[in-house]
Amino acid sequence: MRSKGKTLLVLALVVVVGMAFRVSWNALRDVARAIGADATAATLYPFVVDGLMALALVATLVLTDDARQFALKVLGAYTAASLVLNYVHGLVPELHGRTVDWGRLADWDPANWALVLLATSLPVGSIYFGSDLVAKVLHHTPAPIDPLTANAEESTETRVKRSTADLPDSTPAPVAVNLTRLPVPVPVGFLKSALPLKPVPAPAAPVASIAAPLTPRAVAAESTRSRGATGRVPDVARSSRPRRTPEELLAEARDATADWPDAKLTGEGIRRAVHTSPEKARMLRETLRAERAEQAGAVA
Repeated sequence: MRSKGKTLLVLALVVVVGMAFRVSWNALRDVARAIGADATAATLYPFVVDGLMALALVATLVLTDDARQFALKVLGAYTAASLVLNYVHGLVPELHGRTVDWGRLADWDPANWALVLLATSLPVGSIYFGSDLVAKVLHHTPAPIDPLTANAEESTETRVKRSTADLPDSTPAPVAVNLTRLPVPVPVGFLKSALPLKPVPAPAAPVASIAAPLTPRAVAAESTRSRGATGRVPDVARSSRPRRTPEELLAEARDATADWPDAKLTGEGIRRAVHTSPEKARMLRETLRAERAEQAGAVA
């Protein structure tokens, strides 16, 4: 809200409170006269009650924590007391014309005693509670404001209120990423020695021109370690199965395929049956098919 609007609002509030005080002032003055106050005391009596209410309201705006709760209680108590006295003034018409008996605010004695006690105790309470509230306000030390937090809040509010077009900088351009692939390093642990990189000489250029920079080229590393001759396979690594002759393989194939039909007589089947190489299995297949063909011809 702008400062001009705040000023008008405060002025309107002061006017309303002033008129309300004038209405309450009439009732409290008549009540003060009924309890024995003279003309001057009766005129000042409304300031004692309603004035302390205004003081307590200001104290609630300044104080914090327990002191603020105390100021609220004082404000509530004096508001209720002023309300009761204004209500009594409205119920007793005699108070308006000053025809009521001195010290008589109600017909029922207990109620009258309570009302007189309330009306006479309010000035004493104003002295005590008013002094206490003023002392609390004077000794109140506001909490220190963190400059970082204050600056952050101010910056946030400024950023929210400012439109997008008022921003000083536009959206930054995207940063280009260099995707050049680096050469893969050669592991040193697997090579005993490596030849240094040999730069490739650039072609000859005229004397007047600037020579082009030399571009290094990686050369495959050559190992100086001599490779030993391959020895014989140890006996442990060799197969424990004895080497079979062609006649033995053919005999095993005849026994394994004796009850096989012709369609099942294949090289792969023979290889699995006698556990031999594919080449020997094909030779056994042709031999067995030839034998079966001869037997079939002899029977026919």
